[in-house]
Amino acid sequence: MGKEHWAIFVTNSSKVADFTEKLLKGNPPEELRHFRRKRGVLFSQKMVDVFIEEESKHDIKILNQGSGQLLKTYSSGERKKALLTYLLDQNPEFMILDNPFDNLDQNSQQALSVLLVDLSRNLSLIQLISRKGDVLPFISQYGQLNNGKFEVVGDLNIDQGSADEISKYDIPQPLESWTYPHEFLVRMRKVTVSYGDKKIVADIDWEIRPGEFWQLAGPNGSGKTTLLSLITGDNPKAYGQDLFLFGYQKGQGESVWDIKEVLGYFTPAITDRFRGYHSLEHMLISGLFDSIGLYVQPSKRQKQLALEWLRLLGMDHRAQDLFASLSTGEKRLIMCARAMIKHPLLLILDEPTAGLDDKSAALVVDLVNKMAKNSMSAIVFVSHRKESGLNPDHTLELITNTQGSRGIVI
Repeated sequence: MGKEHWAIFVTNSSKVADFTEKLLKGNPPEELRHFRRKRGVLFSQKMVDVFIEEESKHDIKILNQGSGQLLKTYSSGERKKALLTYLLDQNPEFMILDNPFDNLDQNSQQALSVLLVDLSRNLSLIQLISRKGDVLPFISQYGQLNNGKFEVVGDLNIDQGSADEISKYDIPQPLESWTYPHEFLVRMRKVTVSYGDKKIVADIDWEIRPGEFWQLAGPNGSGKTTLLSLITGDNPKAYGQDLFLFGYQKGQGESVWDIKEVLGYFTPAITDRFRGYHSLEHMLISGLFDSIGLYVQPSKRQKQLALEWLRLLGMDHRAQDLFASLSTGEKRLIMCARAMIKHPLLLILDEPTAGLDDKSAALVVDLVNKMAKNSMSAIVFVSHRKESGLNPDHTLELITNTQGSRGIVI
């Protein structure tokens, strides 16, 4: 008899942690009674993060035992492969795969899929997925999880509700406008970055003009983060390069604060910094000050601007709601708006759709398209996925090479 495999569709309000805990304790819902009192393990990005933190705090290597390399320096694909090996050594009777393809480029996704197909012959798998396109090919039983309640469905044609769009309101105008006299915001010429004997990127030419909408693409380890860190001023490797940033040739008098003032930046990890009791109104206004929390009394104009952004997002009736009470998808919309509220010269969105379900990702993409179309801010959108509906003007694709990744403008 073949192994029993399930694909369970989850959204950003599914209470996945509670569901997986019951499965692992041998107390699943009746429909999954096959897994009752069986020994299970969890394959998830959060598990990897736990091991990275353990290594960082206590210098204990678990997934990378016997290796001289720190786990945090592994690529996303290498980390997940190490976790898979570790879990299989425990001889489980089933494995829960929590969005296994998140944070992986296409090649790494394909490699992991091959491993899981082979594994499915001897081990029952429960795949929790946010994106329908990620379902593994051998799975034939389906379910969905809504607010912690599990139900069986016949296939993956699951109704997520209407395909909402961001409202038809215009992007709110900033309180102050920028005057920028130069042709380029960013110009790289033959930029090469190495660490020791290893070249990360080589001979990168990239020009970003005011108002342009760029996608930055490339596989894990191709140097996307390296290029972003050169732009944000966080990488000392920028010195000695032919690099023009926001009116300054690198190394000729600019400061990190000159760059931060004209730059908007969001990556999902930033969300974790906001753990206090922040209202949505204050979250947005804090974007004007680039602060974690709001430490000044906001003006009437600032409050009105926050309300206009909330109206655009369909949340104007929730201005005093706590940020912590939002779903993951709603938090991403607020954080993207927060990064954009002052209409920076350049807005960098680093994996803004990572971990989102299809509907939430579509809303973020719709918001980004609207910001690009209705403002003079340049935007750089970074994603491992090719997001449906995203409309960039240009794409810089990094092609990996043993002598450093090369850039191709599409």
